[in-house]
Amino acid sequence: MASIAFEQATRYHNGAGRPTVDRLDLTVADGEFLVLVGPSGCGKSTTLRMLAGLEPVDAGAIRIGERDVTATDPRHRDVALVFQSYALYPHLTVADNIGFPLRVARLPKHEIAARVRDAARTLDLEACLDRKPKALSGGQRQRVAMGRAIVRRPQVFLMDEPLSNLDAALRVRTRSQIAQLQRRLATTTVYVTHDQVEAMTMGDRVAVLRDGILQQCAPPRELYRNPANAFVAGFLGSPAMNLFTRPVHDGHVTVGEWRIPVPRAVAAHCDGTITVGIRPEHLEPATSGLSMDIDLVEELGCDAHAYGRLAGEQNQPIVARTDWSDPPAAGLRIHLRPCPGHVHFFAADSPGRLLGKD
Repeated sequence: MASIAFEQATRYHNGAGRPTVDRLDLTVADGEFLVLVGPSGCGKSTTLRMLAGLEPVDAGAIRIGERDVTATDPRHRDVALVFQSYALYPHLTVADNIGFPLRVARLPKHEIAARVRDAARTLDLEACLDRKPKALSGGQRQRVAMGRAIVRRPQVFLMDEPLSNLDAALRVRTRSQIAQLQRRLATTTVYVTHDQVEAMTMGDRVAVLRDGILQQCAPPRELYRNPANAFVAGFLGSPAMNLFTRPVHDGHVTVGEWRIPVPRAVAAHCDGTITVGIRPEHLEPATSGLSMDIDLVEELGCDAHAYGRLAGEQNQPIVARTDWSDPPAAGLRIHLRPCPGHVHFFAADSPGRLLGKD
């Protein structure tokens, strides 16, 4: 096992007007489960491929443990990859698929058999060792692909959206199994996903990328409570945080009928306009404040979310969590107020950096 360090790591692709990964500084502790998350094209898979040695590093460096592996051949980096595609050999049994990298490494047969049994026991695949991949479910095939990585006993696991091909229910079960497995093996793991729910439920820390630039890296709870900028605030959370960009007048901004005092320290760092952020779960029923015209109510059993528009502003969407046992109906106008201590203030410029909270 080993730590990982990206030191100003940069990757350019031919024809791109900007770096795919731009001066990435990121450290992963020994035994940590780090999740890379962001929208499509943000550079997360390229970052993983640079670490694996499948993409060159155009500037900067990458270290695994004490070794600088920037120019090291992939086979000498001691990493194991699990991809979105299972890439199993259909003519081989589960046991032969798991043991394949060990046969390539010319390990003794008795050691291969022992390692395959250990991996199968860890992944609850002992009953499937004599089956072919076509006889397995999607979740079992993904566990076989993971078993093929585990038997190598690498310093680092790299996983690139391994659950994307699974249905929703199976994805929930399998991500729990992956998280439990990583804790049991204590192997440094870098996991790539576009699914912010996966990121928030699996990672010890989550690194959020946008346009190849690291926006924030922190434990999931810290990202939720104190997002570094408006992008992170809007990307993480389900539903996403409500964001309102408004001018500042006399130390206040106005959203609907709600007049919000802007802290003096925040006002000193804004240029006359500010973005106010409130999560849907931090809006509560009121007699005045934010007036919302409801377009749709999403009932999820133990939760209900109302989607609509700020009254009088057709182009300003707003989402609020409502009482699941008695949700309002579409077409109604309701009044909301923010819970104290849960209003975020962001700069209105493109970085949208966090300026403070109420």
